[in-house]
Amino acid sequence: MAGRIRDEDIKLVRDASPIADIVGEHVTLRNAGGGSLKGLCPFHEEKTPSFNVRPQLGYFHCFGCSEGGDVIAFVMKIDHLTFTEAVERLAVRSGVQLRYEQSGYVPRQQQGQRTRLVAAHQAAAEFYAAQLTTPEALVARDFLSARGFDREAAARFGVGYAPTSWDSVVRHLRSRGFTDSELLVGGLAKEGRQGPIDRFRGRLIWPIRDITGDVVGFGARQLDEKQDSGPKYLNTPETPLYKKSSVLYGVDLAKREIARRQQAVVVEGYTDVMACHLSGVPTAIATCGTAFGAEHIKVLRRLLIDQNEFRGEVIFTFDGDEAGRKAALRAYEEDQKFVTQTFVAVEPTGLDPCELRLAHGEAAVRDLVARRVPLFEFAIRSVLARYDLETSEGQLAALDTAAPIIAGIRDQGLRQRYAVGLDKWLGLLDEKFILRRIAERTRSSSLRQTSATPTQVSPDPHDPVLQVERESLKFALQYPALMGPLFDAVDESAYTAAPYAAVRRAITVAGGVGAAVGGEIWVNKVRNFAPDDTVRSLVAELAVEPLRAEGEPSARYAADVLARLQELATMRRITSVKARLQRLNPEKEPAEHSRLFHELIALEQSRRGLRERIIGSL
Repeated sequence: MAGRIRDEDIKLVRDASPIADIVGEHVTLRNAGGGSLKGLCPFHEEKTPSFNVRPQLGYFHCFGCSEGGDVIAFVMKIDHLTFTEAVERLAVRSGVQLRYEQSGYVPRQQQGQRTRLVAAHQAAAEFYAAQLTTPEALVARDFLSARGFDREAAARFGVGYAPTSWDSVVRHLRSRGFTDSELLVGGLAKEGRQGPIDRFRGRLIWPIRDITGDVVGFGARQLDEKQDSGPKYLNTPETPLYKKSSVLYGVDLAKREIARRQQAVVVEGYTDVMACHLSGVPTAIATCGTAFGAEHIKVLRRLLIDQNEFRGEVIFTFDGDEAGRKAALRAYEEDQKFVTQTFVAVEPTGLDPCELRLAHGEAAVRDLVARRVPLFEFAIRSVLARYDLETSEGQLAALDTAAPIIAGIRDQGLRQRYAVGLDKWLGLLDEKFILRRIAERTRSSSLRQTSATPTQVSPDPHDPVLQVERESLKFALQYPALMGPLFDAVDESAYTAAPYAAVRRAITVAGGVGAAVGGEIWVNKVRNFAPDDTVRSLVAELAVEPLRAEGEPSARYAADVLARLQELATMRRITSVKARLQRLNPEKEPAEHSRLFHELIALEQSRRGLRERIIGSL
């Protein structure tokens, strides 16, 4: 990854990017008097303009949704980019040459390589798209037409064709000034007997873009099995640009709708993404030749702004066959890494979204998504389908198989609801028996929740809602010097889990990380101030559990963790203040209403500052 952009270069980019021009590319702005411009906010639905831009100050603010900031913050928000990505995009637009602080390597070389590789991929995408109109590409056009896609649809998604020639792309890109080394490193070519040859030949091509819109790779579909003995789908290999574990096809087209609708629809293939978007499901994305995993979750959580509350949906669509059901159950294993609500949409006839659109029209695709069922319910019902529920033996066997699934649900209230649902699905009509059976499973599968004091239960270490709280405490115990006074300044109320709050309190009583010398002496000191055996055990656990940081822990990562912790606490306070404001009558209690309103503004500013710190560290 590149080093940190120099502060003076960030200022140059900001100064060279007039906010009215940048915002004006997305919002129709009109003169509002007093040097202000006004338009409809692009970040929330509204009929009366409340989005204001002050060109002289270089800031924007929406009085409807409270979004605001400078030109970099606008680009980050509108295109769902990190701070660094937004600065780099504006730098390219304004012609500013960025410099990066050194970090044990030469980041400017890496940045130069990325720029060259992105340019090569863009040139290749344009070449492939142009080839789709040639006589040789008739078989590719027929393939698209047979699946209900016309030339306009192909152009919308940048679909192209790779000629059967051994080196057509290599020759084209050489003529554009790209070197053989760049083509090989970027995965556009591979070594042949007499030099580089095209990686994709005689195939239908889909350009794969990252979240910023840059082409980083390609997906290629076999068209002639006799002439092409390779796999049906062939993707770009791992390169400096293309990481299959994190790339999502269609994310560049879907990102704004995902953020706006708070919904992401995960499908299985390129044509499924096309079919969904053309059918009015613009939040569809797909993995590229790999299973949906943890890195993909990070991308979606970033778009869904998935933090500490159940908002938004991730909907997995799978074929109705056995393979599709197995894929859905694999997704179930990842479900609780989301805070959002996760669903499954399976077409009983076995048709995928592309086939469904072709057979029954675009409304059928929308209906498929609308008929989604919660992923937990799907997983449980899939298990029950294996047994004969007309017999007592089948009912009990199904119960014992489904019980661990329900016992594994981390939300206690949700676990209780599914236990009641399981009783109805089994037809036992004995809720107490079901609950007792699942409780036994819960106790046996959750050994870490046993403790000397029954009221103090150790939190689930994988709970995404509490992950930041846990990480900050691990850091404070393992690397107190890196945490420094920043940690000691964080209030105990930032910890919502009682055991974590107890550990935080023990650290304070032990003198705080500012007085810590580190090592075993420090951990033992904190343990000695723990209130009970459960908290002492938790301190020991946190002291040895690996941090989630990549590479060596750093003060920068520590600051990022603390910023995330404070942001979540600030969000909770904002929610509380907003609720109080809604209950107040400003005419009867003007002073209190004014105080809370000003507190809300201060909290929003603090939240944005923390968010910028977090994004700037990505």
